[in-house]
Amino acid sequence: RRLAHKPRRMRALLRLASAPQLSARLRPLIRGVPSCDIPRNAWLSPASRSGAHLIRTFCSSSDGKGDGGDGKKPDGQDEDDGRSSPKTGKEVDTFEGNAIESKKSTPYGVSSSDSSNSDISDGHEEADAVVEAESWDGHQEDGLVKFDPHNISTLPPILIFPFPTRPLFPGVYQPCEVTDAALVEALVTAKASSHPYVGVFLPKPEFSDQASLTDPTQVHSVGTLASIARLAPTPRGLQLLLLGGKRIKLHRAVQTIPVMMARVEEAKDVVTEVEDAGEGPQLAKAYSMEVMQTIKEILKLNPFFKEQMQMILERSEIHEAGKLADFGAALTTADAQSLQEVLGTLDVTERIEKTLLLLKKELELSKLQSQISKQVDEKISSNQRRYLLMEQLKQIKKELGLEKDDKEALVTKFSERIATLQVPAEAKKVIDEEIQKLQSLESSSTEFNVTRNYLDWLTALPWGIYSKENFKLKRAQKVLAEDHYGLDDIKDRILEFIAVSALCGSTQGKIICFVGPPGVGKTSIGKSIAKALNREFYRFSVGGLTDVAEIKGHRRTYVGAMPGKLIQCLKASGTANPVVLIDEIDKLGRGYQGDPASALLEVLDPSQNSSFLDHYLDVPVDLSKVLFLCTANVSDTIPGPLLDRMEVVRLSGYILDEKVEIARRYLEPTARQQMGLSADHMELTQDAIVSLIRWYCREAGVRNLQKHIEKICRKVALKVVQNSQERDEVEAPEAEILKDAADSSADATATADATPMGTTTATADATATADAT
Repeated sequence: RRLAHKPRRMRALLRLASAPQLSARLRPLIRGVPSCDIPRNAWLSPASRSGAHLIRTFCSSSDGKGDGGDGKKPDGQDEDDGRSSPKTGKEVDTFEGNAIESKKSTPYGVSSSDSSNSDISDGHEEADAVVEAESWDGHQEDGLVKFDPHNISTLPPILIFPFPTRPLFPGVYQPCEVTDAALVEALVTAKASSHPYVGVFLPKPEFSDQASLTDPTQVHSVGTLASIARLAPTPRGLQLLLLGGKRIKLHRAVQTIPVMMARVEEAKDVVTEVEDAGEGPQLAKAYSMEVMQTIKEILKLNPFFKEQMQMILERSEIHEAGKLADFGAALTTADAQSLQEVLGTLDVTERIEKTLLLLKKELELSKLQSQISKQVDEKISSNQRRYLLMEQLKQIKKELGLEKDDKEALVTKFSERIATLQVPAEAKKVIDEEIQKLQSLESSSTEFNVTRNYLDWLTALPWGIYSKENFKLKRAQKVLAEDHYGLDDIKDRILEFIAVSALCGSTQGKIICFVGPPGVGKTSIGKSIAKALNREFYRFSVGGLTDVAEIKGHRRTYVGAMPGKLIQCLKASGTANPVVLIDEIDKLGRGYQGDPASALLEVLDPSQNSSFLDHYLDVPVDLSKVLFLCTANVSDTIPGPLLDRMEVVRLSGYILDEKVEIARRYLEPTARQQMGLSADHMELTQDAIVSLIRWYCREAGVRNLQKHIEKICRKVALKVVQNSQERDEVEAPEAEILKDAADSSADATATADATPMGTTTATADATATADAT
């Protein structure tokens, strides 16, 4: 009735009254207030925490006194409605102003219960009181529970936070990331409460991979009470910063799903009592001094520990042996189980002993790391020293004029290449522009390398360089006779070609294609023509070729771009008028990269190849001075437009007499030389060669005949070597016997010469025997 005249305090009271137990106690007091709807869960708001003293005021009905002190209960209230009843299944615990409903709610997430408006009756006197609390296992405690900041056991059940990386030591900050949804919600609720504490425990090895734990046996019994220093949401969950407090033991779990809540108790340090009263403190002091010395040595080797040590020293003092043991263990990089052993050891002397062992291992690891780092630094420093000396040497040579830098050297090289060449005006313009571009580029840029390669190809071509041709027919006849036997019609056609070239002054205008079966000498005839004309010879095969870029080159924009085969043959031959043999032209392919046969139309057309444009060079190149020869087995597969640009010369094959002479003049001497045989080792008779050709080698060419002659030579070489080795094996024992006999005779003669006058008859007889031997 008094609070009816104080609406602000009454509204605060109504917000707090959403707790079911409080609603039952306050229901008689609000009977006369019109339109008073008690909001659900309003006690969690800041207004509820600010008016927490009202809970103590109006929950003191356990003493049985009302507003007037007459001991009567308000109407409609039972004798026990002011106390928590086991029948209702609900209980209330107060902890610094937070009303907690158990059984149906968690300490950090109270579920709202139904509450209704009631009439106001007699009031209660204001008095400080504490709500009686029932234990979480359903048994009522004997006394009253009140929070004591110095007694961890008076804490309400706290959240058990499993941290699998490493245990958290007192006084140490530990950042971590939480992705489990239930754990994230519980941490946010704990941070918003008046007691932002969690129990950090290390899971056992077999449960370290699980995100959430539901059984107290899955974690170690000793952990750390940590305060939540900072929370930050992340896309995956929550970023958390914990500060370690005191050691705690897991007393009993009150909730396991969805997160584990448990009551904890402090795990105090234990000092072992010994018979000698001064031995315990002295031993701990000795361990402490050794730990400090080891930490100093580690700090000298690893600067990272210095920063970590400063962070820990800001939050804790390490004058005591127990705190020093925790501090030293937190510095190490030992495995989680070893650190848990230190955390779980309550005996101070034993704990600092284990910490010293971990620090010694860390010291050895730091020494090894320092040694490796020193070796790497020495290697890097030697390389840097060499680099600096080389740069200084370059600058000295540059100042003395003995050497130029890379860019100037390249420009000088390219300029010297084209100084003596008859470069066309269009190509000269492109070269000058690229040289100017090269001078303005950095040596480390990608464009610099592309420009350098492009200039290298442009300046390496034989612009205006031609080999002096020889059109003498006698020399041509001699060369053809030395290399080939028979083929009179082919030789006549070649001599006609040379004669026309001699009258015209050049060999341009015709593309000759040799068509014939394998082994008749098509490629060798091309070599003979180049030799007769005193030109360079270059051969490339187009069998199975499907990419046009092999003929016309790649664009410079591609990685690893190169000119085509025709530009490559000019650079390789070093002249602008070589003899180019395009082999297997009847086996040209066709793919998605284009049709190479169509690309060859420009190359083999005398009226177009004077300004051949390669995709890479992008500069016209004159191929009209090049003599193109082609070979094919059949002319049926050669495309019609390409065949129309060539003059076909057919090689039908060799008759028996021609094969015999070819075997006698060319094949047998060549095979005998390859096998290491001389003329004394073997001789092929006329009848043998005829039989070999007639019965074994009846094809048009002589390639199979060459294989059979080489096979005969290999068998002869085998017999020659076998006979030679057998003869050596027979002669070797005879030579050894003769050598042994000669050695024995020499020894006996020396003995006879050394015998004095007047020796016995036996000695003389032995000497005579030795001489006879």
